[in-house]
Amino acid sequence: QRINIMITSSCLDTNLILSTYCYLSAKGFYSLRHLSNPVIPVVFHTKSQLSPRCFSFRTMTSHSGQDKEGASGGKQLVVDPFCFRQFSESNASISYTGTVFDMSIQEFEEIVNSRYDPANLKPGYAPFCKHLFLTNDFTNARLNVLPITRENEHCIRTKYEARTENELPVLTRFFDKKLLEKSAGGEGAEKEDVFPVAKYLDLILYSREQIEKENAAMGKESSHGGKEAAPWGIVSIKAQDVDFELPMTPMTAMRNALGKDEGGSGVPLDRGAYMAACDYWKDHATVN
Repeated sequence: QRINIMITSSCLDTNLILSTYCYLSAKGFYSLRHLSNPVIPVVFHTKSQLSPRCFSFRTMTSHSGQDKEGASGGKQLVVDPFCFRQFSESNASISYTGTVFDMSIQEFEEIVNSRYDPANLKPGYAPFCKHLFLTNDFTNARLNVLPITRENEHCIRTKYEARTENELPVLTRFFDKKLLEKSAGGEGAEKEDVFPVAKYLDLILYSREQIEKENAAMGKESSHGGKEAAPWGIVSIKAQDVDFELPMTPMTAMRNALGKDEGGSGVPLDRGAYMAACDYWKDHATVN
C-alpha cells in the first residue's frame, strides 16, 4: 500500500509535511522513502533538511517480521464467499434477510485491513474463531437484533431456514422488518428509533485452515481455487451497539454440534454457553 506525496517549491510547508508524516506513521506507514531511490529510507532530523522532492509513504515490515497486511494481495482479512450474501453486489444478498452492505467487497476489505491489529483480536467459541470489533463510522449498517417488548412481540415470526443449500434447515425466530416498519408508522421507511445505526461491527473470523476443512466436508471448492492465502476469512458481520461478542443463537450452536457435514463447525455443544445463549435470546430476536 503506497501513498505518493509530491512536494514542490511552490507549496513547501515543512510543518504540514512533518504533520502528515507523523499522522501516516501513526496509521501504520512506517517509512518515508525518496521515489528516485526507494531502497534507502529518508530520515529527517530537522526541518532544515527538507527540500522540494517527491516522497512515498509505504507500509514496511512489522516487528514480527510479517507485513502488516500479510499475504493474499497484502491482506490479513478477506471476505469469505459464505459472507458474500452480506454485500449488495452479490446475487445471494437478494434473498438474505440480515445486514447487507452497499459498499463493494473490495472497498470493505481495504478499510478493515487498514484498521486490522492482531492485538485487538478477541477469542471466539473455538480456537479457530476470532472476533474483531470495529467502530462503525464507515457504513450505514443498522442494528438487526432488538429486545422483545409488548409493543413489538406481535412482529415476531418463525421459519425453518438453511443458510446454504447443503445445510440442514433449523427453526429460526425473528422480527419481520416490514411489520416493524408498519408499526412504527411508515411501511418501507427505516426509523431511527426502530433501526438505529450500529455503533460497532463485529467481524467474525475463521482461520484459513478451518475454512478449508469445512469446504472439504461440504464438497465445496477451496476458496479462490485454493490460492487464497489470507490467514483470516470474514464469515459473518454483525451490526451491534456493544464492542463484545453477543451470545451465539442456540440453534447455531446446535448446528455446529451436528458437524461439518451438516453445515456446522463440528465444535461440541458447551452446556454452559448454550444456557447463557438461551437466557439472552429468550428476550431478543434478529430482524429479517
